[in-house]
Amino acid sequence: MATQLLSQTSILSSVFCSNRNGVGFYKFRSSPHVHHVSVSSSSSSSSSFAMGKTDQSISRLCYLATDLAKSGNGCSWIQDNSSGRSVAASDKCYQGTVCYALPMKPAQVSTVEDLFEFICSGPLIEKLGMSPQNVADAIDKWLAYGSYLCRLFKVNEMELTIPQKARFYHYYIPVFFWCEDQISQHHSLFKEEEEIPPLVIGFSAPQGCGKTTLVYALNYLFEVTGRKSAMLSIDDFYLTAEGQTQLRESNAGNALLEFRGNAGSHDLELSVETLTALYKMTKEDEGLKMKIPRYDKSAFSGRGDRADPSTWPEVEGPLTVVLFEGWMLGFKPLSTEAVTAVDPQLETVNNNMKAYYNAWDKYIKAWIVIKINDPSCVYNWRLQAEIAMREAGKPGMSDEEVRDFVSRYLPAYKAYLPTLYSEGPSGSDPKRLLVVEIDEERNPILGY
Repeated sequence: MATQLLSQTSILSSVFCSNRNGVGFYKFRSSPHVHHVSVSSSSSSSSSFAMGKTDQSISRLCYLATDLAKSGNGCSWIQDNSSGRSVAASDKCYQGTVCYALPMKPAQVSTVEDLFEFICSGPLIEKLGMSPQNVADAIDKWLAYGSYLCRLFKVNEMELTIPQKARFYHYYIPVFFWCEDQISQHHSLFKEEEEIPPLVIGFSAPQGCGKTTLVYALNYLFEVTGRKSAMLSIDDFYLTAEGQTQLRESNAGNALLEFRGNAGSHDLELSVETLTALYKMTKEDEGLKMKIPRYDKSAFSGRGDRADPSTWPEVEGPLTVVLFEGWMLGFKPLSTEAVTAVDPQLETVNNNMKAYYNAWDKYIKAWIVIKINDPSCVYNWRLQAEIAMREAGKPGMSDEEVRDFVSRYLPAYKAYLPTLYSEGPSGSDPKRLLVVEIDEERNPILGY
């Protein structure tokens, strides 16, 4: 067994070894300082490292490479950061079973430079109450989750760009740890003999800022770590194309209700029915399956329609967590004077919003709010998504149609985001709320 040295501040530089079958594991490289790490190429020996006076056990992370069948927007930010495109969420985007195996002979070796130090520099670490020691204690999980995400997004974990590393290790994985902690808190509220309903975590974030991709990544991490979860969006509950036509005709002249988006354009009855059913998927109903509604935004040249029920994904209980995302989740109705000062057309939208707490927010027990400083960046984000949709061969809106479409959301952002950011979502517990501020590249810059 070879003993190597590690820096006190840069504790981990990992080495990934793989054989021709794609089976691999992590080892650790040296830094010329005082702390040590022991590594072994023997499949029967374990790897460990010491930090200070505490010996930390590190499990070797192994996987069997799986060909992930992904459908969606084609090229993504994680594959080419310059494109700024986001990965489309799809319940059928990954297949196969995660398994663990130890290779007999490691093959080509590549390095992940200063991963430990990089993790500790993340903007969410302090907010989540993590210290370098906490990160070290859980480093096997960090490495495993990073490996899973690389497989999900089809990137080489030894060749991650800084933006890609930031998205994984500064954003998705820390948020996953937070969600895990929220699940533990949720379970502690119930007695041992009681049935525990799934925890519904709400994600409130403007369009195009990456919330769907975040939820997509979290859902995958829950899946590969043995927890059953379900992804849900407020978009799934938009009115059918026929319902949208009726809404438009009954609100003639109100541009905010001409297309889908604002309060009043959702089928609240369907949303209550769906959330209630998911909330009941406990151990008592183990094996119970249900289909989750989905919406096809590409239908009718981008105007959208509810997807055919035969294409709806199916989830199986018992569920541990429901990940529920939406651009206006947690918005609170304001006074008539406040909304009409922004846009007179908001008065009807504001009145519609009064029914949304009972339909959505009352089910949500933990919240993640993704904060932006300038809502105008929503246009560029939405444009990127539509371009990607068109390049994937799906009909989408033209650039001018995107501008017109987004303009119908901006009054709501201007009216409701200040209250959301200052007071939190409607009915939320400040102790169960995570606010993540992101920049125009969708990367986290602050957590509180």
